[in-house]
Amino acid sequence: MTTDLNDQLFERARAVIPGGVNSPVRAFRAVGGTPRFIARAEGPYMWDAAGARYIDYIGSWGPMILGHGHPAVIEAVQRAVAEGLSFGAPTEREIELAEAILALMPSMEMVRLVSSGTEAAMSALRLARGATGRKRIVKFEGCYHGHADALLVKAGSGLATFGQTTSAGVPEEVVQHTLVLEYNNVAQLEEAFALHGRDIACLVIEAIAGNMNFVRATPAFARRCRELCTQYGALLVVDEVMTGFRVGPRGAQGVLGITPDLTVLGKVIGGGMPLAAFGGPRAIMEQLAPLGPVYQAGTLSGNPVATACGLATLREIARPGFYESLAAKTRMLVDGLAAAAAAEGVPFSADCEGGMFGFFLLPALPGNYGQVMQSDGARFNRLFHGLLARGVYIAPALYEAGFVSAAHGDADIAATLEAAREAFRGL
Repeated sequence: MTTDLNDQLFERARAVIPGGVNSPVRAFRAVGGTPRFIARAEGPYMWDAAGARYIDYIGSWGPMILGHGHPAVIEAVQRAVAEGLSFGAPTEREIELAEAILALMPSMEMVRLVSSGTEAAMSALRLARGATGRKRIVKFEGCYHGHADALLVKAGSGLATFGQTTSAGVPEEVVQHTLVLEYNNVAQLEEAFALHGRDIACLVIEAIAGNMNFVRATPAFARRCRELCTQYGALLVVDEVMTGFRVGPRGAQGVLGITPDLTVLGKVIGGGMPLAAFGGPRAIMEQLAPLGPVYQAGTLSGNPVATACGLATLREIARPGFYESLAAKTRMLVDGLAAAAAAEGVPFSADCEGGMFGFFLLPALPGNYGQVMQSDGARFNRLFHGLLARGVYIAPALYEAGFVSAAHGDADIAATLEAAREAFRGL
Protein backbone atom coordinates (compact mmCIF):
# COMPACT_ATOMS: atom_id res chain seq x y z
CA MET A 1 0.00 0.00 0.00
CA THR A 2 1.32 3.38 -0.95
CA THR A 3 1.84 6.00 1.71
CA ASP A 4 1.36 8.93 -0.68
CA LEU A 5 -1.80 10.74 0.35
CA ASN A 6 -2.76 11.70 -3.21
CA ASP A 7 -2.63 8.04 -4.24
CA GLN A 8 -4.73 7.05 -1.25
CA LEU A 9 -7.33 9.69 -2.01
CA PHE A 10 -7.44 8.66 -5.66
CA GLU A 11 -8.11 5.06 -4.65
CA ARG A 12 -10.95 6.18 -2.38
CA ALA A 13 -12.37 8.44 -5.07
CA ARG A 14 -12.37 5.75 -7.76
CA ALA A 15 -14.46 3.53 -5.50
CA VAL A 16 -17.31 6.05 -5.33
CA ILE A 17 -16.90 8.50 -8.27
CA PRO A 18 -16.55 7.39 -11.93
CA GLY A 19 -12.86 7.65 -12.74
CA GLY A 20 -12.27 9.24 -9.36
CA VAL A 21 -13.12 12.73 -10.62
CA ASN A 22 -16.16 14.90 -11.29
CA SER A 23 -14.80 16.33 -14.55
CA PRO A 24 -12.74 14.10 -16.86
CA VAL A 25 -9.62 16.21 -17.46
CA ARG A 26 -8.84 16.19 -13.73
CA ALA A 27 -8.09 12.47 -13.83
CA PHE A 28 -4.63 12.89 -15.47
CA ARG A 29 -5.63 10.24 -18.02
CA ALA A 30 -4.06 12.26 -20.83
CA VAL A 31 -0.69 12.68 -19.09
CA GLY A 32 -0.57 9.64 -16.80
CA GLY A 33 0.08 9.53 -13.07
CA THR A 34 -1.97 10.44 -10.04
CA PRO A 35 -4.02 13.64 -9.91
CA ARG A 36 -3.21 16.04 -7.11
CA PHE A 37 -6.00 16.47 -4.59
CA ILE A 38 -5.96 20.14 -3.65
CA ALA A 39 -6.37 21.03 0.00
CA ARG A 40 -6.17 24.82 -0.19
CA ALA A 41 -5.09 27.74 -2.35
CA GLU A 42 -3.93 31.31 -1.82
CA GLY A 43 -2.81 33.94 -4.30
CA PRO A 44 -0.99 32.18 -7.20
CA TYR A 45 -0.43 28.96 -5.23
CA MET A 46 -2.20 25.67 -4.50
CA TRP A 47 -1.23 23.04 -1.93
CA ASP A 48 -2.13 19.39 -2.38
CA ALA A 49 -3.28 17.00 0.31
CA ALA A 50 0.31 15.90 0.93
CA GLY A 51 1.42 19.49 1.53
CA ALA A 52 3.26 20.13 -1.77
CA ARG A 53 2.95 23.68 -3.11
CA TYR A 54 2.43 24.51 -6.79
CA ILE A 55 2.48 27.73 -8.78
CA ASP A 56 -0.98 27.53 -10.34
CA TYR A 57 -1.50 28.24 -14.05
CA ILE A 58 -4.92 26.58 -14.21
CA GLY A 59 -6.74 29.05 -11.97
CA SER A 60 -9.80 26.78 -11.70
CA TRP A 61 -9.71 26.69 -15.54
CA GLY A 62 -9.90 30.44 -15.85
CA PRO A 63 -12.08 32.10 -13.20
CA MET A 64 -9.35 33.02 -10.70
CA ILE A 65 -8.14 36.10 -12.54
CA LEU A 66 -7.39 37.81 -9.21
CA GLY A 67 -5.69 34.74 -7.77
CA HIS A 68 -7.08 32.59 -4.99
CA GLY A 69 -8.65 34.15 -1.93
CA HIS A 70 -8.59 37.81 -2.94
CA PRO A 71 -9.59 39.76 0.19
CA ALA A 72 -12.34 41.83 -1.47
CA VAL A 73 -13.90 38.72 -2.98
CA ILE A 74 -13.72 36.70 0.24
CA GLU A 75 -15.31 39.56 2.20
CA ALA A 76 -18.15 39.89 -0.31
CA VAL A 77 -18.86 36.16 -0.25
CA GLN A 78 -18.78 35.96 3.53
CA ARG A 79 -21.27 38.82 3.79
CA ALA A 80 -23.54 37.14 1.27
CA VAL A 81 -23.37 33.77 3.05
CA ALA A 82 -24.42 35.41 6.31
CA GLU A 83 -27.47 36.89 4.57
CA GLY A 84 -28.62 33.60 3.02
CA LEU A 85 -27.42 30.98 0.56
CA SER A 86 -30.35 30.89 -1.85
CA PHE A 87 -33.88 32.24 -1.94
CA GLY A 88 -35.48 31.10 -5.18
CA ALA A 89 -36.57 34.71 -5.59
CA PRO A 90 -34.99 37.77 -7.24
CA THR A 91 -32.40 39.88 -5.43
CA GLU A 92 -30.99 43.36 -6.00
CA ARG A 93 -27.50 41.90 -6.45
CA GLU A 94 -28.63 40.08 -9.61
CA ILE A 95 -29.52 43.46 -11.08
CA GLU A 96 -26.17 44.92 -10.02
CA LEU A 97 -24.23 42.08 -11.63
CA ALA A 98 -26.29 42.29 -14.82
CA GLU A 99 -25.69 46.05 -14.97
CA ALA A 100 -21.94 45.53 -14.43
CA ILE A 101 -21.74 42.96 -17.24
CA LEU A 102 -23.70 45.12 -19.68
CA ALA A 103 -21.54 48.15 -18.87
CA LEU A 104 -18.46 46.16 -19.93
CA MET A 105 -19.94 44.43 -23.01
CA PRO A 106 -21.40 46.90 -25.53
CA SER A 107 -22.84 44.11 -27.72
CA MET A 108 -25.27 43.13 -24.95
CA GLU A 109 -28.42 45.03 -23.95
CA MET A 110 -29.91 42.31 -21.74
CA VAL A 111 -28.44 39.29 -19.96
CA ARG A 112 -29.77 36.12 -18.33
CA LEU A 113 -27.77 34.62 -15.46
CA VAL A 114 -27.36 30.84 -15.20
CA SER A 115 -25.09 28.44 -13.28
CA SER A 116 -22.63 26.96 -15.81
CA GLY A 117 -21.04 27.59 -19.18
CA THR A 118 -22.70 24.48 -20.60
CA GLU A 119 -26.09 25.77 -19.50
CA ALA A 120 -25.41 29.21 -20.96
CA ALA A 121 -24.29 27.88 -24.34
CA MET A 122 -27.15 25.40 -24.56
CA SER A 123 -29.65 28.15 -23.74
CA ALA A 124 -28.12 30.58 -26.24
CA LEU A 125 -28.48 28.02 -29.03
CA ARG A 126 -32.10 27.34 -28.08
CA LEU A 127 -32.75 31.07 -28.11
CA ALA A 128 -31.10 31.41 -31.52
CA ARG A 129 -33.29 28.66 -32.93
CA GLY A 130 -36.38 30.17 -31.35
CA ALA A 131 -35.61 33.69 -32.58
CA THR A 132 -34.88 32.62 -36.16
CA GLY A 133 -37.33 29.75 -36.52
CA ARG A 134 -34.50 27.62 -37.94
CA LYS A 135 -32.95 24.34 -36.81
CA ARG A 136 -29.39 24.14 -38.11
CA ILE A 137 -26.29 25.34 -36.28
CA VAL A 138 -22.64 25.70 -37.30
CA LYS A 139 -19.71 25.04 -34.98
CA PHE A 140 -15.99 24.49 -35.48
CA GLU A 141 -13.81 21.48 -34.83
CA GLY A 142 -11.71 22.05 -31.71
CA CYS A 143 -14.07 24.61 -30.18
CA TYR A 144 -15.82 23.42 -27.03
CA HIS A 145 -19.14 24.87 -25.90
CA GLY A 146 -20.03 22.54 -23.06
CA HIS A 147 -21.51 19.07 -23.04
CA ALA A 148 -25.01 19.75 -24.37
CA ASP A 149 -26.04 16.92 -26.70
CA ALA A 150 -26.20 18.98 -29.90
CA LEU A 151 -22.62 20.19 -29.38
CA LEU A 152 -20.90 16.84 -28.76
CA VAL A 153 -20.27 16.49 -32.46
CA LYS A 154 -17.45 15.82 -34.90
CA ALA A 155 -17.43 16.68 -38.59
CA GLY A 156 -19.40 14.62 -41.09
CA SER A 157 -17.89 13.33 -44.33
CA GLY A 158 -18.41 16.62 -46.15
CA LEU A 159 -20.32 19.87 -46.23
CA ALA A 160 -23.43 18.10 -47.46
CA THR A 161 -23.47 15.89 -44.35
CA PHE A 162 -23.99 17.08 -40.81
CA GLY A 163 -22.17 16.01 -37.66
CA GLN A 164 -21.60 12.69 -35.96
CA THR A 165 -21.83 12.23 -32.20
CA THR A 166 -18.67 12.07 -30.10
CA SER A 167 -20.33 10.67 -26.97
CA ALA A 168 -22.33 7.57 -26.23
CA GLY A 169 -25.87 8.42 -25.22
CA VAL A 170 -26.29 11.15 -27.85
CA PRO A 171 -28.65 9.95 -30.58
CA GLU A 172 -27.71 10.71 -34.17
CA GLU A 173 -31.06 12.48 -34.54
CA VAL A 174 -29.99 15.06 -31.96
CA VAL A 175 -26.91 16.16 -33.93
CA GLN A 176 -28.35 15.85 -37.42
CA HIS A 177 -28.72 19.63 -37.63
CA THR A 178 -25.17 20.45 -36.40
CA LEU A 179 -22.58 21.24 -39.08
CA VAL A 180 -18.93 21.09 -37.97
CA LEU A 181 -16.38 23.10 -39.97
CA GLU A 182 -12.61 23.63 -39.85
CA TYR A 183 -11.53 26.62 -37.77
CA ASN A 184 -9.98 29.50 -39.77
CA ASN A 185 -11.03 27.99 -43.13
CA VAL A 186 -12.76 30.89 -44.91
CA ALA A 187 -13.40 28.99 -48.16
CA GLN A 188 -15.13 26.13 -46.36
CA LEU A 189 -17.18 28.57 -44.29
CA GLU A 190 -18.39 30.34 -47.43
CA GLU A 191 -19.26 27.04 -49.09
CA ALA A 192 -21.23 25.88 -46.05
CA PHE A 193 -23.35 29.03 -46.04
CA ALA A 194 -23.87 28.79 -49.79
CA LEU A 195 -25.25 25.27 -49.28
CA HIS A 196 -27.18 25.71 -46.04
CA GLY A 197 -27.31 29.42 -45.22
CA ARG A 198 -31.08 29.90 -45.33
CA ASP A 199 -31.54 27.05 -42.85
CA ILE A 200 -28.83 28.07 -40.35
CA ALA A 201 -30.10 29.46 -37.04
CA CYS A 202 -26.68 30.38 -35.72
CA LEU A 203 -22.95 30.03 -35.94
CA VAL A 204 -21.24 29.49 -32.58
CA ILE A 205 -17.52 30.10 -32.17
CA GLU A 206 -14.76 30.64 -29.63
CA ALA A 207 -13.15 33.71 -31.19
CA ILE A 208 -9.99 32.75 -29.32
CA ALA A 209 -10.23 29.01 -28.80
CA GLY A 210 -9.07 27.68 -25.45
CA ASN A 211 -10.00 24.03 -25.75
CA MET A 212 -7.54 23.08 -28.47
CA ASN A 213 -5.01 24.98 -26.41
CA PHE A 214 -4.76 28.65 -27.46
CA VAL A 215 -5.70 29.23 -31.12
CA ARG A 216 -6.86 32.59 -32.46
CA ALA A 217 -9.44 33.15 -35.13
CA THR A 218 -7.79 35.25 -37.81
CA PRO A 219 -9.33 38.72 -38.24
CA ALA A 220 -10.41 37.80 -41.77
CA PHE A 221 -12.10 34.61 -40.58
CA ALA A 222 -13.89 36.31 -37.68
CA ARG A 223 -15.03 39.13 -39.97
CA ARG A 224 -16.35 36.63 -42.54
CA CYS A 225 -18.31 34.81 -39.83
CA ARG A 226 -20.02 38.11 -39.01
CA GLU A 227 -20.67 39.00 -42.63
CA LEU A 228 -22.15 35.64 -43.59
CA CYS A 229 -24.42 35.51 -40.56
CA THR A 230 -25.73 38.97 -41.43
CA GLN A 231 -26.14 38.07 -45.11
CA TYR A 232 -28.11 34.88 -44.45
CA GLY A 233 -30.08 36.00 -41.39
CA ALA A 234 -28.30 33.66 -38.96
CA LEU A 235 -27.19 34.74 -35.48
CA LEU A 236 -23.51 34.97 -34.59
CA VAL A 237 -22.96 33.47 -31.13
CA VAL A 238 -19.54 34.16 -29.60
CA ASP A 239 -18.67 31.81 -26.76
CA GLU A 240 -16.68 33.87 -24.25
CA VAL A 241 -16.99 31.47 -21.32
CA MET A 242 -13.20 31.27 -21.23
CA THR A 243 -12.17 34.56 -22.86
CA GLY A 244 -14.77 36.91 -21.37
CA PHE A 245 -12.97 39.50 -19.19
CA ARG A 246 -9.93 37.17 -19.31
CA VAL A 247 -8.25 38.30 -22.55
CA GLY A 248 -9.37 41.90 -22.14
CA PRO A 249 -12.16 44.13 -20.81
CA ARG A 250 -14.33 43.42 -23.90
CA GLY A 251 -13.36 39.77 -24.29
CA ALA A 252 -12.26 38.19 -27.57
CA GLN A 253 -14.92 40.11 -29.47
CA GLY A 254 -13.19 43.30 -28.37
CA VAL A 255 -9.77 41.98 -29.40
CA LEU A 256 -11.05 41.01 -32.87
CA GLY A 257 -13.43 43.93 -33.30
CA ILE A 258 -16.56 41.89 -34.06
CA THR A 259 -20.09 42.38 -32.72
CA PRO A 260 -21.99 39.15 -32.02
CA ASP A 261 -25.74 38.74 -31.80
CA LEU A 262 -25.41 36.63 -28.66
CA THR A 263 -22.53 36.32 -26.19
CA VAL A 264 -21.97 33.42 -23.79
CA LEU A 265 -20.07 34.22 -20.58
CA GLY A 266 -18.79 32.26 -17.60
CA LYS A 267 -15.75 31.65 -15.41
CA VAL A 268 -14.47 35.19 -14.59
CA ILE A 269 -17.98 36.62 -14.08
CA GLY A 270 -18.44 34.10 -11.25
CA GLY A 271 -15.04 34.67 -9.68
CA GLY A 272 -14.79 30.95 -8.86
CA MET A 273 -18.42 30.31 -7.96
CA PRO A 274 -20.88 28.49 -10.28
CA LEU A 275 -22.17 31.32 -12.44
CA ALA A 276 -22.50 31.97 -16.18
CA ALA A 277 -24.63 34.10 -18.48
CA PHE A 278 -25.77 34.73 -22.02
CA GLY A 279 -26.98 37.98 -23.51
CA GLY A 280 -27.48 40.16 -26.53
CA PRO A 281 -29.80 42.78 -28.02
CA ARG A 282 -33.12 43.41 -26.30
CA ALA A 283 -35.19 42.23 -29.27
CA ILE A 284 -33.55 38.79 -29.15
CA MET A 285 -33.40 38.42 -25.37
CA GLU A 286 -37.09 39.28 -24.99
CA GLN A 287 -37.85 36.03 -26.82
CA LEU A 288 -37.02 34.30 -23.50
CA ALA A 289 -39.68 33.25 -21.00
CA PRO A 290 -41.48 34.80 -19.24
CA LEU A 291 -41.71 37.41 -22.05
CA GLY A 292 -41.39 35.12 -25.05
CA PRO A 293 -41.83 31.54 -26.21
CA VAL A 294 -38.26 30.25 -25.59
CA TYR A 295 -38.19 28.47 -22.23
CA GLN A 296 -35.20 28.56 -19.87
CA ALA A 297 -35.12 28.31 -16.08
CA GLY A 298 -32.82 27.43 -13.18
CA THR A 299 -33.31 27.02 -9.44
CA LEU A 300 -29.91 28.45 -8.52
CA SER A 301 -29.58 30.96 -11.38
CA GLY A 302 -28.28 34.27 -10.05
CA ASN A 303 -28.00 32.95 -6.50
CA PRO A 304 -26.86 35.54 -3.95
CA VAL A 305 -23.49 33.98 -3.07
CA ALA A 306 -22.32 33.52 -6.67
CA THR A 307 -23.46 37.00 -7.68
CA ALA A 308 -21.60 38.52 -4.73
CA CYS A 309 -18.43 36.70 -5.77
CA GLY A 310 -18.79 37.72 -9.41
CA LEU A 311 -19.64 41.32 -8.69
CA ALA A 312 -16.63 41.75 -6.40
CA THR A 313 -14.39 40.23 -9.08
CA LEU A 314 -15.70 42.52 -11.83
CA ARG A 315 -15.16 45.56 -9.62
CA GLU A 316 -11.51 44.61 -9.06
CA ILE A 317 -10.70 43.96 -12.72
CA ALA A 318 -12.25 47.31 -13.70
CA ARG A 319 -9.51 49.17 -11.82
CA PRO A 320 -7.24 51.32 -14.04
CA GLY A 321 -4.16 49.49 -15.33
CA PHE A 322 -5.40 46.02 -14.37
CA TYR A 323 -5.26 44.52 -17.85
CA GLU A 324 -2.01 46.20 -18.81
CA SER A 325 -0.33 44.67 -15.77
CA LEU A 326 -1.90 41.25 -16.33
CA ALA A 327 -0.93 41.17 -20.01
CA ALA A 328 2.66 42.15 -19.19
CA LYS A 329 2.98 39.26 -16.72
CA THR A 330 1.57 36.80 -19.23
CA ARG A 331 3.87 38.03 -21.97
CA MET A 332 6.87 37.73 -19.64
CA LEU A 333 5.96 34.11 -18.96
CA VAL A 334 5.37 33.20 -22.61
CA ASP A 335 8.54 34.90 -23.88
CA GLY A 336 10.54 33.24 -21.12
CA LEU A 337 9.18 29.80 -21.97
CA ALA A 338 10.02 30.31 -25.64
CA ALA A 339 13.58 31.34 -24.75
CA ALA A 340 14.01 28.34 -22.43
CA ALA A 341 12.80 25.95 -25.14
CA ALA A 342 15.03 27.52 -27.77
CA ALA A 343 18.07 27.21 -25.50
CA GLU A 344 17.49 23.44 -25.33
CA GLY A 345 16.61 23.03 -29.01
CA VAL A 346 12.99 22.03 -28.29
CA PRO A 347 10.44 22.91 -31.03
CA PHE A 348 8.14 25.43 -29.41
CA SER A 349 5.58 28.11 -30.26
CA ALA A 350 3.40 30.17 -27.95
CA ASP A 351 0.81 32.93 -27.91
CA CYS A 352 -1.11 34.94 -25.32
CA GLU A 353 -3.71 37.62 -24.85
CA GLY A 354 -4.48 39.34 -21.56
CA GLY A 355 -4.25 36.69 -18.84
CA MET A 356 -4.62 33.67 -21.13
CA PHE A 357 -1.83 31.79 -22.90
CA GLY A 358 -1.01 28.61 -24.73
CA PHE A 359 2.04 26.82 -26.07
CA PHE A 360 2.72 24.00 -28.49
CA LEU A 361 5.71 21.73 -29.00
CA LEU A 362 5.61 22.74 -32.65
CA PRO A 363 7.86 25.12 -34.62
CA ALA A 364 4.91 27.34 -35.63
CA LEU A 365 1.55 28.24 -34.12
CA PRO A 366 -1.33 26.07 -35.40
CA GLY A 367 -4.45 27.63 -36.87
CA ASN A 368 -6.90 24.76 -36.52
CA TYR A 369 -7.54 21.51 -34.70
CA GLY A 370 -5.84 19.31 -37.30
CA GLN A 371 -2.61 21.28 -36.93
CA VAL A 372 -2.87 21.17 -33.13
CA MET A 373 -3.09 17.38 -33.33
CA GLN A 374 0.40 17.29 -34.85
CA SER A 375 1.86 18.20 -31.43
CA ASP A 376 4.13 15.64 -29.77
CA GLY A 377 1.85 14.30 -27.03
CA ALA A 378 4.43 12.02 -25.43
CA ARG A 379 6.93 14.86 -25.14
CA PHE A 380 4.27 17.15 -23.67
CA ASN A 381 3.48 14.55 -21.03
CA ARG A 382 7.13 14.45 -19.98
CA LEU A 383 7.20 18.24 -19.86
CA PHE A 384 4.02 18.31 -17.74
CA HIS A 385 5.47 15.93 -15.15
CA GLY A 386 8.82 17.71 -15.24
CA LEU A 387 7.12 20.96 -14.32
CA LEU A 388 4.82 19.35 -11.76
CA ALA A 389 7.75 17.75 -9.98
CA ARG A 390 9.31 21.21 -9.75
CA GLY A 391 6.21 22.83 -8.29
CA VAL A 392 4.58 24.26 -11.44
CA TYR A 393 1.00 23.20 -12.20
CA ILE A 394 -0.12 23.57 -15.82
CA ALA A 395 -3.14 21.91 -17.42
CA PRO A 396 -2.82 18.10 -17.40
CA ALA A 397 -3.71 17.91 -21.10
CA LEU A 398 -2.08 19.01 -24.33
CA TYR A 399 -5.22 20.75 -25.58
CA GLU A 400 -5.94 23.19 -22.76
CA ALA A 401 -4.97 26.85 -22.46
CA GLY A 402 -3.27 28.27 -19.38
CA PHE A 403 -4.05 31.26 -17.17
CA VAL A 404 -2.05 33.89 -15.33
CA SER A 405 -3.59 35.84 -12.45
CA ALA A 406 -3.00 39.27 -11.00
CA ALA A 407 -1.52 37.50 -7.97
CA HIS A 408 1.41 36.04 -9.92
CA GLY A 409 4.52 38.06 -9.15
CA ASP A 410 7.86 38.39 -10.90
CA ALA A 411 9.38 35.87 -8.50
CA ASP A 412 6.69 33.31 -9.39
CA ILE A 413 7.33 33.73 -13.10
CA ALA A 414 11.10 33.56 -12.56
CA ALA A 415 10.68 30.32 -10.59
CA THR A 416 8.43 28.94 -13.33
CA LEU A 417 11.00 29.72 -16.01
CA GLU A 418 13.79 28.09 -14.02
CA ALA A 419 11.65 24.96 -13.64
CA ALA A 420 10.90 25.09 -17.38
CA ARG A 421 14.59 25.31 -18.28
CA GLU A 422 15.28 22.18 -16.27
CA ALA A 423 12.22 20.38 -17.69
CA PHE A 424 13.12 21.29 -21.29
CA ARG A 425 16.65 20.01 -20.64
CA GLY A 426 15.08 16.70 -19.66
CA LEU A 427 13.35 16.48 -23.04
